[in-house]
Amino acid sequence: MFHATRLNAVTYPLEPVEREELARAGAELTAIEGQKPEEIVEAARGCDALLVVSSRVPAEVIEKLARCRVISRLGAGTDRIDVESATRRGIVVANVPDFCENEQAEHTLALLLAFARRLPYMGQAMRQGDWTARRHPEVHRIAGRTLGLVGFGASAQAVARRASAFGLRLVAWARSPDKYQAMAAALGVELVDLDRLLAESDFVSIHLPLTPETRHLIDARKLARMKPSAVLVNTSRGAVIDEAALVVALQKRQIGGAALDVFEGIDVFALPGAPPEHPLLDLDNVLLTPHCAGTSVESSLESKLRGARHAADVLLGFWPPHVVNPAVQPRFPLRKRGE
Repeated sequence: MFHATRLNAVTYPLEPVEREELARAGAELTAIEGQKPEEIVEAARGCDALLVVSSRVPAEVIEKLARCRVISRLGAGTDRIDVESATRRGIVVANVPDFCENEQAEHTLALLLAFARRLPYMGQAMRQGDWTARRHPEVHRIAGRTLGLVGFGASAQAVARRASAFGLRLVAWARSPDKYQAMAAALGVELVDLDRLLAESDFVSIHLPLTPETRHLIDARKLARMKPSAVLVNTSRGAVIDEAALVVALQKRQIGGAALDVFEGIDVFALPGAPPEHPLLDLDNVLLTPHCAGTSVESSLESKLRGARHAADVLLGFWPPHVVNPAVQPRFPLRKRGE
């Protein structure tokens, strides 16, 4: 009999299909919230599979997972998991990289359109009976303006497909541009260097994972290259932007604004409580949402189902479809399905 531990059971409630998938592998499931390392270790020390949505899983936790074969991320990003430590200990790390491509693209465009049309301002003015709001001097036609995509993977491509319908000119920066030449041409996207993208774009949208190379990629120097009227949109990872530098740029009106769903200094994964204290919440040129870009009824169920299925695959002796650390030497031999 295997044992699996599922974290974040309060902030991201368990679905029956998770138990069903793990039962397929003969695994009993224990569910806890597990926001602190000591809580995780207490519940998961003897687990064969650890399933996580948002908790941090640092080396100090992984080192105590004596039996664990797989850490399955019920979502895409794995920057909160110490993947190197897991690899050293023979633990497979799996994820669900494509569960919310549609939702993230829709939310990115929703943020862009809401900011461009000043919808929060218009809604407030409507409640106050201020009909003059319709003459807002910063509402401009979207068609013909430029959207710059920082990163050109699947999420950026999904945004490009939708954004073209609004008549936006599309440019993108990719770390490996040769890899994306054919796709860029097919979508009508011009690949350019990052400085040019920042200088020409009216809207800049971030589509990068958080890695040592991308952390604070958009820093004070990069922000200074943007147009004074430009809007920065981020639905990927908060720390890709130097948040302190962004606050200064917004306070000084060096850029037109920001529409953010992810943050470096606001813990949107914490249990609900008092409102956070952060300078972003005091600014009138920002639009903020609580890391919900990837969320829908459908995407939430899909991430949990597929994440549990990946854990069950490993317990049954198979490689899961999406392995974050393919160089890992698993604690127990795994084979590909069909072999």
